Formats: sequence, C-alpha cells, structure tokens
Amino acid sequence: VDLGVVVAFGRLIKPPVLAAVPMVNLHFSLLPRWRGAAPVERAILAGDERTGVDLMAVEEGLDTGGIYGRVELAIGPDETAHELRSRLVEAGTELLVSTLSAGLPEPEPQVGEPTYAAKIAPEELQIDWSQPAPQVHRLVRIGGAWTTLDGRRLKVGRTAVPPRGEGPIVPAGDGPVELLEVQA
Repeated sequence: VDLGVVVAFGRLIKPPVLAAVPMVNLHFSLLPRWRGAAPVERAILAGDERTGVDLMAVEEGLDTGGIYGRVELAIGPDETAHELRSRLVEAGTELLVSTLSAGLPEPEPQVGEPTYAAKIAPEELQIDWSQPAPQVHRLVRIGGAWTTLDGRRLKVGRTAVPPRGEGPIVPAGDGPVELLEVQA
C-alpha cells in the first residue's frame, strides 16, 4: 500500500496502522478551526460565513497533521449541513485528485488557535425558542432539529429568517422564525 485516504472516519487511527500505512485525510473545515467529529455542523451553528476542505497528513493527534492543500467555500445563509457537505465532498474530491496527480508536497503546519467540533448530542437538537431567531435557524440547518406542540414531537426540517410569507410564524428570542418544513 502506497497511501491510505481517510474521509469522515470520525475516530483516531491507531499508531500501528499509521506506522504501516502513510495516510491523508480530507477534513471538512479550515484547520485548526473545527477539529473533530462535527466540523460542518459546528461551523453552521457558530454562524461561520466560510469553511472549506483541507487535505491533511494523518497523525496520532485529533486532526493535528500538516496541510497539503485547501479549498475555501462560502457558507450560504440558508444552506443546510447536507447541502454544504455535498459541496465539500465535490471540492475535496477535486483537491485530492489534483494534489495526488501533482505529487504530495511537504505539508504546511496548521496556523491559528484550534477549536473543537464535538459530536452533536441529541439534546442539542431540541429547539429553544428563547434563543435568537438566527440561532434557531442555524440549528434547523444542521438537521434533526425538533420541538414539541401540544405534547407531540415535531421534526423541523427547514425554516426562514427573515420570514418569506410561505409558512406559519413562531416567535423566537429576538424575532420571528418561519416554519417551511415540519414533520410529525
């Protein structure tokens, strides 16, 4: 084996494997921001306007390896995690193929303060309507958000902030959130 390619593995690779097989990883963030399991979701929740995909060296630490190449992308104001991840996969595939075709350069060290993208816990997906409307909208955009109405649990799939006049309006902490897709 000349090279292993890791994409969205979500676990640390054991040292004996790393010693036997050199590896690169496509990581869906602009490292060192959002190291860890949920970089796409954490970028949306934080209100980041840009993200990207890094082709990085795999080492024992959590997403700490040097960077071979990077593609930056804007995050759309209504873009879901699924939509963004699809664009990152496409950009990452092109980055991987072009970098490997040209030959891996020496990796550049990561620069900046690391932040960590912990896995999204189920309780984080419950909508807190006292939060500001943009934060509620960002939570819905990552997928799996839910609320209750009259004791029934409802999955909220898509919202609009500001409202567009297409669905019911729910007040949030600082303004209205329009419900566009809701499922029992």
